[in-house]
Amino acid sequence: QVQLVESGGGLVQPGGSLRLSCAHSGSRFSSYAMGWYRQAPGKQRELVASIKSGGSTNYADSVKGRFTISRDNAKNTVYLQMNSLKPEDTAVYYCNAEITRFTTMTYWGQGTQVTVSS
Repeated sequence: QVQLVESGGGLVQPGGSLRLSCAHSGSRFSSYAMGWYRQAPGKQRELVASIKSGGSTNYADSVKGRFTISRDNAKNTVYLQMNSLKPEDTAVYYCNAEITRFTTMTYWGQGTQVTVSS
């Protein structure tokens, strides 16, 4: 069973930065596609950024140029560097891990709150 533990959320002023981390407890971390999702109050959960096992990345249009996803396979950790934060980035951010062998297995973290406010 894989456990994902997020950290790094908090309160930041508009224009500020935060770095989220997600620690993956299982083996074969390098084989997993990892992603960050967010859910604001009253809204559906949406994909923010993802990174495949090979390192290719994908971003939501709303965060392109401001957020960067990366992974450290030696530390079993994925990061989300968030710069130029806006109030509309306020949400609970969730880490996601996915691997496909005979079937697709998906895991979620418990979420970390990010609040952008002056």
